[in-house]
Amino acid sequence: MLRALLSGLAAAAVLLVSQAGGVSYNGLAITPQMGWDNWNAFGCDVSEDLLLGTAQKIVDYGLRDLGYYYVVLDDCWSTGRSSNGTLMVNMTKFPNGMGHVADQIHNMGLGFGMYSSAGTYTCGQYAGSLGHEAQDAETFASWGVDYLKYDNCYNEGQSGTPLITYNRYKNMSDALNATGRPILYSMCNWGEDYPWKWAQTMANSWRMSGDIYDSFNRPDERCPCSGDEGYNCALPGFHCSVMNILNKMAAIQSKSQPGAWNDMDMLEVGNGGMTDEEYKLHFSMWAMMKSPLIMGTDVRSMDAQTLSIYSNPAVIAISQDPAGSAGIRSWRYYVNATDEYGQGEISLWTSNLANGDYV
Repeated sequence: MLRALLSGLAAAAVLLVSQAGGVSYNGLAITPQMGWDNWNAFGCDVSEDLLLGTAQKIVDYGLRDLGYYYVVLDDCWSTGRSSNGTLMVNMTKFPNGMGHVADQIHNMGLGFGMYSSAGTYTCGQYAGSLGHEAQDAETFASWGVDYLKYDNCYNEGQSGTPLITYNRYKNMSDALNATGRPILYSMCNWGEDYPWKWAQTMANSWRMSGDIYDSFNRPDERCPCSGDEGYNCALPGFHCSVMNILNKMAAIQSKSQPGAWNDMDMLEVGNGGMTDEEYKLHFSMWAMMKSPLIMGTDVRSMDAQTLSIYSNPAVIAISQDPAGSAGIRSWRYYVNATDEYGQGEISLWTSNLANGDYV
């Protein structure tokens, strides 16, 4: 009987994945994507050595086998465009070219991700892809790219309504699909124009808030919305804390689905701004909310505590559960015993899993 029960559960899980595969517009990200991105820890200080050294550590630490698949190169890798408009690689940072980097990462059993922006420039003021979508998509595909993070800087005012922003991001979606190469499409438009309402048919994930920073709950004027506004945040900002982003998810958690996820931004675990207990909650709630799990620390030098958080198999299983059901905030109330920032609240979040269990 036990064997029959286990077989039944396995079959149900396969069915759920099969059904979810019909939802994903390109068949990718049936569960939230996992990997590493350099931005939180390194910013523009990128190089071939950094990417390949990090990829090797992901393999050595067993993180690849836990699901951390994508190694994503963020901004500041380019020197502009050639005379025919093709994006050019900074050969000082990447002396063997981007195709070589992709080949080496693929040889380790990992996927290679890159970055651009749906604007004239990237956020670091390098060449963006607005108006060059087809050409850049072909370039990325020719280099062996498996993942594109697509930002929102210098968008020439092409925002302000959902349709305007949809069309701008749809151009790159169509261009990536036209290459014939499976490329996970990670939109990074910071929640402007409500991407959770319309991005499910043309992207695998979308950022739902301003940029995270390495703080558990410290308010920052550069992140003016608190989450109490529901999803009506006029200015996403940046320097948003873990609790700020989590509370913003309460109003939109139902918009995540297999193949299309609310992205709460990269993980800060290991960067030194929070306690281990706060990092545990940060990681666990990103998993429960079905946000992509993208490590944002220096994997090459992380300590045992950081590795133990990132490699917790039970938490990863919640993230990758085939039901794809994001957590619901059942209740929340404020308390009088506040911290040094005047913050104090207690809330209960729950989620159902594919096997009938609850978190």
